[in-house]
Amino acid sequence: MNASDLLVQCLEEEGIEYIFGVPGEENADFMMSLEKSKKINFILTRHEQGAAFMAEIYGRLTGNPAGALGTLGPGATNLITGVADSNMDRAPMLVLTGQGSTDRLHKESHQIMDVVSMFRPVTKWATTILNPDTIPEIVRKAVRLARTEKPGAVHIELPEDIASMKAGGKPMSPRRFRRSVPDDNIVDQAFEMLKTSKRPVIIAGNGCIRRRASAQLRKLGENTGIGVICTFMAKGSVDMDADYCLYTVGLGSKDRVSMAIDDADLVITLGFDMVEYHPRLWNANKDKRVLHADFLPAEIDEHYHPETEVVGDLAHALWMLNERIEAQGLPEFDIKNQKNVRAAMADDFSEHKDDKTEGSIRPQKALWDARQVMGPHDVLLSDVGAHKMWIARHYQCHEPNTCLIPNGFCSMGFALPGAIAANIVHPDRRILAVCGDAGFLMNVQEMETAVRLGSNIVVMVWEDNEYGLIAWKQESHFGHHTELSFGNPDWTTLAKAFGWNGHYIKNAEELESALESAFNEDGPSLVVIPIDYRENQKLTKKLGEITCTI
Repeated sequence: MNASDLLVQCLEEEGIEYIFGVPGEENADFMMSLEKSKKINFILTRHEQGAAFMAEIYGRLTGNPAGALGTLGPGATNLITGVADSNMDRAPMLVLTGQGSTDRLHKESHQIMDVVSMFRPVTKWATTILNPDTIPEIVRKAVRLARTEKPGAVHIELPEDIASMKAGGKPMSPRRFRRSVPDDNIVDQAFEMLKTSKRPVIIAGNGCIRRRASAQLRKLGENTGIGVICTFMAKGSVDMDADYCLYTVGLGSKDRVSMAIDDADLVITLGFDMVEYHPRLWNANKDKRVLHADFLPAEIDEHYHPETEVVGDLAHALWMLNERIEAQGLPEFDIKNQKNVRAAMADDFSEHKDDKTEGSIRPQKALWDARQVMGPHDVLLSDVGAHKMWIARHYQCHEPNTCLIPNGFCSMGFALPGAIAANIVHPDRRILAVCGDAGFLMNVQEMETAVRLGSNIVVMVWEDNEYGLIAWKQESHFGHHTELSFGNPDWTTLAKAFGWNGHYIKNAEELESALESAFNEDGPSLVVIPIDYRENQKLTKKLGEITCTI
């Protein structure tokens, strides 16, 4: 066999099931080898960025990496945005790129660039294969690194002359290891901090939706009643209907939920990623007592200086804490203010549920109706734009990984290709992508991929004919915004051209039934609504008037 055959065998041994991508001349040998595989499915996409987003969502939903493939040069550069998004949002991914022959990498040559160096800042590890005998070790290391907390992207480059060389190695068998658990003495310290607090609150981060942590977090909430505030990417780690669920935090402005943090005398952060919601927004005076529990030690930051760090497997750490609580008990906490926060947020969510507006639809109504048609295990994906802020605040969840928001790297163009991958992982669930008109058109070409794969997905586009989030932020900061408007296609004609079902809904009363109908159609469906983003500045005004006397 040649080196490309061995690479495919190693990927099979690792349990890799999908590779998404656009091949080129320099990975022709690899594609020929991959074609013979009975275990790995290759999904041809229409752009490398779409392939990377698909691999990211597959990794987020399964915990196992998928491949994102591109050729050298422009193919590799097209991958990088989706790769960075996966890496910063903690999704395992294998990035596979071709490269020119090694005899021309040292000089100016057609399409040659240092791809490995380009990927190093946006991956956990990046390397090139220069000897076929190293392939088993490289693949084993790459997959282990991609899966290990905190998970992320790794990059393997295969030059075309190496791919065709003879290889005699054998794949290395994956061997799992048990993650380290926290020291008993440290958990005792954490328990003492909890016992001596009166008004603790929990900030649940991205780590709480992985590795069984959600179940132990829910048990902690039931045992103590302590309010749990989720970051955007931790949605569903506790059930939205639980009394201790305080919904979501992460808007740059102070929100009602922020009041619970201001009122707390102990902030317990669990699986918290600083890229999501910087501590300066909730610990501006650097005076909060912080208890940090995560797979890794805390990032160094002057606004985030934990008194105690419980480092190790997060689910096990929470189990250890729950064991102490059940054995020794805790004093009764003063959580009445937290209950007031929950009630006030719930009122906000339902404020416009009975809207009957025509001509445009409020964001609050659009998300209320979306929640009504989505079951507890169905999956909503948010693109990036003004709609993401509304989804983060108003769309709440019952289960982990049922609302997927990019909030580390925050790349537009994420939701459409992501929805295609979500449908591959969960063909029995409803998959809804919510996009702005700008973000949707950034990867609109993947509408063809959805048809080709027979994806049963619904994409709801909020049309405002401008870059709405930038307009919102400029308006809030400067009192006006720069030129950000653009035109859009005739949406139903666009849907028809790609073979999608298409709907344009102007009446708020019709939206819920239109979404329900779209989910009952065969194949992908596009639902477009003119969105009333006058609500953006109204929300800014409301948040600006919040004071922290509950």
